[in-house]
Amino acid sequence: MTERSLIRRSPLQLAVADQGQRLVSGLLHPVRLVPLAFLAVIIVGAGMLMLPISRTGDTGDIVTTAFFTAVSSVCVTGLITVDTATYWTPFGHGVILALIQVGGFGIMSLATLLALFVRKTIGLRGQLVAQSETHTLNFGDVKSVLFKVLKIMAVFEACTALVLTARFWIAYDDNPGTALWHGVFHAVSAFNNAGFALYSDNLIGFAEDPWIIVPICAAIVAGGLGFPVIIQLFRTGLKFKNWTVHLRLTVYGSLLLLGAGIVLFAAFEWNRPETLGPLSFTGKLLGSLAGGVFPRTAGFNSIDYGVATPETLMVTNILMFIGGGSAGTAGGIKITTFLVLGFAIWNEVRGREQVTIAHRSISSSTQRQALTVALLGVGAVVLGTLLLLMVTDYSLEKVLFETISAFGTVGLSTGITYHLPPTAEWVLMALMFTGRIGSVTVASAIALASRPRLFMLPEERPIIG
Repeated sequence: MTERSLIRRSPLQLAVADQGQRLVSGLLHPVRLVPLAFLAVIIVGAGMLMLPISRTGDTGDIVTTAFFTAVSSVCVTGLITVDTATYWTPFGHGVILALIQVGGFGIMSLATLLALFVRKTIGLRGQLVAQSETHTLNFGDVKSVLFKVLKIMAVFEACTALVLTARFWIAYDDNPGTALWHGVFHAVSAFNNAGFALYSDNLIGFAEDPWIIVPICAAIVAGGLGFPVIIQLFRTGLKFKNWTVHLRLTVYGSLLLLGAGIVLFAAFEWNRPETLGPLSFTGKLLGSLAGGVFPRTAGFNSIDYGVATPETLMVTNILMFIGGGSAGTAGGIKITTFLVLGFAIWNEVRGREQVTIAHRSISSSTQRQALTVALLGVGAVVLGTLLLLMVTDYSLEKVLFETISAFGTVGLSTGITYHLPPTAEWVLMALMFTGRIGSVTVASAIALASRPRLFMLPEERPIIG
């Protein structure tokens, strides 16, 4: 635009143009672009699921059902209001699979890009420190980073699909085409922690089959670790002294939570006739493994959680809320968030001013981000639970389980999702979207908005506790 054209424009026109540029730049801000991109994919996916070719019938509220399934697929949750195996046609199954893959790859790549945008806001010294700590992300190699994410997903999904396809073909007499389709679908659903299955009883029919349960559990754990952790493990292997704080927190935290989940699930359900009791010893071991892995935001189930003990539901609630690793396909507030807060409490109890993990200090800004993500998660769960209690007649125990499952993008259910009114379904959709997008966006927004203060206000110490 030339100087002459600027002169000819009135102050009102200039003000409108300036506001328009600010609006466009605001919408294109990476923190806002992520939810907008996912909303666009959800709308397109819901539109495709509304097509007659996607459904076997026209029963129920098609619009709400299509949107709920699209949100659950893109947010890789797995909650369903209709039977996936019978309600949707093979074309509909293909749409769901595509939405899962886009949601899984998108959240990993966009989370990585957000991390790069955040790093750009700090100085050269900060960039070098962050690069040496992560050993993975460099602002100059975004393309190679995304290709690595794509390769990791392709390798894990292909290996899982190969095992599952062979098993479906050999042991269950599926024809090669059906076996391949089922193998690919469940491999993609597992690695992306989605929990969608092409069987009406999910994986209950395979509860005693290690060739089905174990590969799916392995894919779930791999996807839930997060891209940065997988890359660092490939680079450092078992050289523990080279492990970063993030790698240590994610790996050790995952092992701790998986072990605790498996042991507690076995302790509460081992002899119960409604769950693990009728199974063989091998089946009980596989059921306990699944009971510790699936709540890590996967959403598959090999037992009926509607008849599980209150103790099992409580442990599952905790695992679902914590979730998996950052920048991965898992949901929840993330393991690193939970452990950073845990170490902050431990150091505070011991009277230490500085929070340290593995001989490294954790900045106060990181602690504040972890606290913000965790408390926002608690707030979302509390609000969602209250709204569901207002519009349904189910008990607090069942409603809380459903709410945490939606926010943690898990997909486990006690069976009430099928019978919820449309209002409750939209509440769950909002929780799934918030749980999938919110934690990354909030953490990044805090980091992007942080500015050094040029002055200090007087301190005051309110009474705590």
